[in-house]
Amino acid sequence: MIRYFPESALTQLEFDKIRSLLAAHCKSAYAREKTLNLRIHTRQEIMERELKQTDEFKTLLQQAQYFPNEDGLNLSHEIKLLSLPGALLGGDQFLQIRKLADNLRQIFHWFDKEKRLAWPALAEVIRETYYEKQIISAIDEILEENGQVRDHASPELADIRMSLFRKRNELRRAFDRILSKLNKAGYVAETEEAFLNGRRVLALFAENKRQVKGILHGESDSRKTAFVEPEETIGLNNEIFSLEHAESREVNRILRELTARLSVYADLLKAYAIVTGEYDFICAKARFALDVNGVYPELRDGSHIHLIDAYHPLLYLYHKKSQKPTIPTNIKLDEKNRILVISGPNAGGKTVTMKTVGLLQLMIQSGLLIPVHPHSSLGIFKQLMIHIGDTQSLEFELSTYSSHLLNMKYFMEQSNGRTLFFIDELGSGSDPNLGGAFAEVILQELVKKHAFGIVTTHYLNLKVMANKTPGILNGAMAFDEKSLQPLYKLIPGKPGSSYTFSIAERIGLHPSLIRQARSLVDEDHFRLDKLLNRTEQDLRNIEQKDQELRKLLKENEQLKMEMEKTLHKEKHQQQLELLKEQNKISAERLAYLKEMERKLKQIIFDWRKTENKQEVIKQMQALLFHQKEKPVSEKVKKKFDSKYLEVEGSIQAGDKVKMKKNHQVGTVREIRGKKAVVQVGLIPITLDVSDLILIRDKPLPEERK
Repeated sequence: MIRYFPESALTQLEFDKIRSLLAAHCKSAYAREKTLNLRIHTRQEIMERELKQTDEFKTLLQQAQYFPNEDGLNLSHEIKLLSLPGALLGGDQFLQIRKLADNLRQIFHWFDKEKRLAWPALAEVIRETYYEKQIISAIDEILEENGQVRDHASPELADIRMSLFRKRNELRRAFDRILSKLNKAGYVAETEEAFLNGRRVLALFAENKRQVKGILHGESDSRKTAFVEPEETIGLNNEIFSLEHAESREVNRILRELTARLSVYADLLKAYAIVTGEYDFICAKARFALDVNGVYPELRDGSHIHLIDAYHPLLYLYHKKSQKPTIPTNIKLDEKNRILVISGPNAGGKTVTMKTVGLLQLMIQSGLLIPVHPHSSLGIFKQLMIHIGDTQSLEFELSTYSSHLLNMKYFMEQSNGRTLFFIDELGSGSDPNLGGAFAEVILQELVKKHAFGIVTTHYLNLKVMANKTPGILNGAMAFDEKSLQPLYKLIPGKPGSSYTFSIAERIGLHPSLIRQARSLVDEDHFRLDKLLNRTEQDLRNIEQKDQELRKLLKENEQLKMEMEKTLHKEKHQQQLELLKEQNKISAERLAYLKEMERKLKQIIFDWRKTENKQEVIKQMQALLFHQKEKPVSEKVKKKFDSKYLEVEGSIQAGDKVKMKKNHQVGTVREIRGKKAVVQVGLIPITLDVSDLILIRDKPLPEERK
C-alpha cells in the first residue's frame, strides 16, 4: 500500500469521489466493499494484472460480448452457516447456492481454450479454483425448482405425503357433506371453506353455534359469525395435524442432511463467491473506464510521469454532462526534470493541473484505467505527499504559515526517490521576501532528495531558481491577455507572468493608481514580469502558427496520399488494359491453332484417300510455311502503311524505296543500269530496280490541312 501524508491527502485529491462513482457500478456487496476500501498498490505485477483485467473486460463491453456473471449474489451468510456443524439451510437458501454453483459452471464453460488465450488476465481469476458438479446434482436430487423438498427425497416423506393426500381428501368429502346439510338448514353464514388455528372449521351464524356439535374455535369481530369444528371431522383434523408435523420433521431432517452433505464444499463455495465478486468488481472498473474514456497506458517500474492529453476524470465527467470541452494537459517528469514549478495568474488552472497528475497516479496504482493518450507512461511511487489550501491547525494554535512550514519539514525529512509531492503556493502566508527565501531552501532540499513533484507559485525568485537549477523545470499556465481569460493549458519550459498590472488595466482601475503601484515595485522585478508576459504571448503566437503549419502539412500529406492513390489506380488500370490485350492476342492464337489443327486433320484425311500424294504435300507446305509468313508480312505492311505512301515514277539516286519481298525501307545511293545500291541502316545492298517501289513519307495531319 502507498503511504500518504496528511490523512486527508486522498480526500484533497478527490480520490473518495472516484471510489463512490466506481461503487455505483457494483452489483454485489463484495465488489462494493472492495471498491470503498480500494487499495493503492506499489507492486508492479499486481497493478499490471488488475489493469489488464479491466482493459480486457472493457473490450468485452465495447464488443457487446456476453459474460456469464450473475448480478448481486450475496451468500456470505449461507456459506458461513454451511460450514457450521448441525446447521440447517432452507430450500430458498439452497436455491441461491445452486445459482452460485451454476454461475461458476457457466463461467468455466465460457472460458474454452480459445477464450483462455484471448482473455488471459480474466481467465487468471478462476485459475486457482475448479467446477464441482456434485453441488448442483445434490441439490437437484432433493429440491424442486421452487425450493420445495421432493416427495421422493426419502421413502418416509413419500409415505407421509401419500397419507396426507388421502386424509385431506377424506376430510374434504366429510366436510362438504356436513356443509351441504347445515347450509340447507340455514345455519351457515359463509359457504366458503374457513381455516382457524390450522384446522378446517364451519362459519356459522352465532345464534346457531349450539345447534352443531363440535369445538368452538372463535368468533368474528362483529360476533355475528362463530367458527366451529364439527364433531365428525375432529379425528380427521387431528390425524392431518399430526401428519403435517411429521412431514415438517422429515423435511427438516432431509435439509439438515443435505446441509451436512454440502458442508464439505463450504470453502469451495466461498471461493465461488469471491470469483463472482471479483468479476463484478472488474466489470465495475471497466464500466467506469468507459465513462471517463480510460485507457491502459505504459507502466514502468521506478519514478516516472509522462502524461499525454491527460484529463481530470471528474472535470471530464462534469463537462461531458454540460457538453463543454475539457482542456487536456501534457506533463513529463523524469530523472532530468523531477520537479515542475508552475506559475501564472490566479484561476488559471495551476491547482487543477496539479490535482490531475495526483489523481491519475492514484488511479493507475489502484488498477483503474485513466483518461490519457495510450502512449502515456507512468511509474510507481511508494509515498505521496500533498499540501493544498489553508492548513491552519486550530488544535495546536498554529498559524497558516506555521502549519505550512511544519508540513514542509515533514516533506523534507521523509522524501526520497520514490516520493511524489504536490505543494500549492509554496512559501505563501509570509513576507514575500522571507517566504520566497524559505521556499528556495525547501525546493533545493527536495531536489537533493530526488523526489518528484509539482509546485505552484507566484514568487519570482522561484521562477528564476527553477530556470537555473538542474532537476527543476518551469511551466506556465497559458492566459489570453486581451480577453483576460485563462486558457487552462500548461506550457512547459518557461515561467509564467501573474498579469497583475494587465488585469488591473483591463478591469478599469484608475491609471494613477496603477502608476503608483508600479513605482513601489522594484524596476528589475517589474521589467522581468513584463518580459515574462511578452514571452508568454510570443510563445502563444508561435504555437498558433505551429498549429497552422501542422494543419497545412497534414493537408499536404493528405493530398500526397490521394495523388499516390490516384497514380496507383491509374497504374493498375494500365496493367488491366495490358492483360486484356495479352488475353486478346492469346485468344487469337488459340483460334489460329484450332484452325490449323482442323486443316491438318483434313490433309491427313486427303492423304489417305487420294493417289496424288504430291498435291497433298504442296497443300501441307503452303499451310505450314506461307500461313506462318502471312501474319508477319501483314504486320510489317501495316507498320509501313502508317508511315509511307507508294508513288509512281522512275527511281533516282536519293529516293526512298521499299523492297517488294520484305517491305524493308532504304535510300538509293546510286543507279547502275538495272541495278540499284540501296542503303538499309548501315549496310548497302545491291538489288534489281524491278524489285523496288518508289515511296515518300506520309504527311503529318497539320501538313494535310
